[in-house]
Amino acid sequence: MRRLAACVLAVAAVLLSLLVAPAAQAKPKAPSAPLQYVALGDSYSAASGVLPPDPLAPPQCLRSILNYPNVIAAQLGAQLTDVTCGGADTGDFAASQYDGVAPQLDALSRKTQLVTMTIGGNDSGVFINSIVSCGIAGLSTLGQGNPCQQKYGTSFEDTVRTTTYPALVQALTDVRKRAPKAEVVILGYPWILPASKGCFDKMPVAEGDVPYLRSLQATLNEVIEKAAAETGVTFVDLSEASEGHDACQGIGVRWVEPVLQGTNPVIVHPNALGEAEMAAQTLAVLNR
Repeated sequence: MRRLAACVLAVAAVLLSLLVAPAAQAKPKAPSAPLQYVALGDSYSAASGVLPPDPLAPPQCLRSILNYPNVIAAQLGAQLTDVTCGGADTGDFAASQYDGVAPQLDALSRKTQLVTMTIGGNDSGVFINSIVSCGIAGLSTLGQGNPCQQKYGTSFEDTVRTTTYPALVQALTDVRKRAPKAEVVILGYPWILPASKGCFDKMPVAEGDVPYLRSLQATLNEVIEKAAAETGVTFVDLSEASEGHDACQGIGVRWVEPVLQGTNPVIVHPNALGEAEMAAQTLAVLNR
C-alpha cells in the first residue's frame, strides 16, 4: 500500500509539474508598438496662430504644438508624424507647398495606422476670398443689408460643389492608396459665424450676409462629408458640437477667433480651446 501511495504521489507530482511549467516558463509580453499616426491638412489642422509654435515645423507652415493632432496623439499614446501646414489645399497633398516642404502624401506608408486632416477650405481660395470679400462689402454698408450676396450670388457655393468636391475625392483616394491599412479621418470645419445676426464689432460682415456665409460653410462641410462617404473615409461632423462656439462668442466660449478683438494673430482660425475640442470630437468618433 505504501508503494502504491508513493507511486500515486509521484505521478501526481509529474502531472502537476506539466501543468505548472508552461506558466512558469512563459515569457512576458513585449510592449506593443505605438500607433503610427500621420496628420495632414491645412491651418485648421496646424492650429496656425496658436502659441507655442512647433519648433520642428517649417516656419511658413505656422504649426502649433497645441494643434488637435498633438492632443489626439497624447491621448492615444501614438507616434505622430505631423505635416500639417497653414494655407494648404488638396493640391499640396501630391505637390510641394513651399520650397523644401515635401508633399504631404510623402509622410504616408503601408505602416501608417491612423490619418487625420482638415482640408478643402483653401481650394480655389473660397474660404479666405469669401471672408475678405464679405468683410469689405460689410464695411461699405456699415453692416447693413446683404451686399456680399448681392454681388457674388451662388458663385462661392458653385465652386465648392464643382471644383472642391472632385479635388477632395481625388485627395482622399490618394491618401487611401498611400496608407491602405490606415483608418483615415477627415474633420468638417467648426462654425465661424452664428446662424443669424452676427457681430459687426468682431466680424465685419453685414447682417444679411451672415446666413449667406453660414450657408457657404454648410455646403463646404456637406461636400467634405460626401467625399468621405464616396472614398470610405471617416467623417467627423463638428456642426452640432461647435454650435454656439463661433467667432462672435466671448473668450473661453468661442472655438474660432474673430477678425477684430481676437487673441490670436491668425484671424478666423481655431484657438487652443477649439483645437482641443476638435480633438475630443475626433476621439469620440474613433472610440465608437
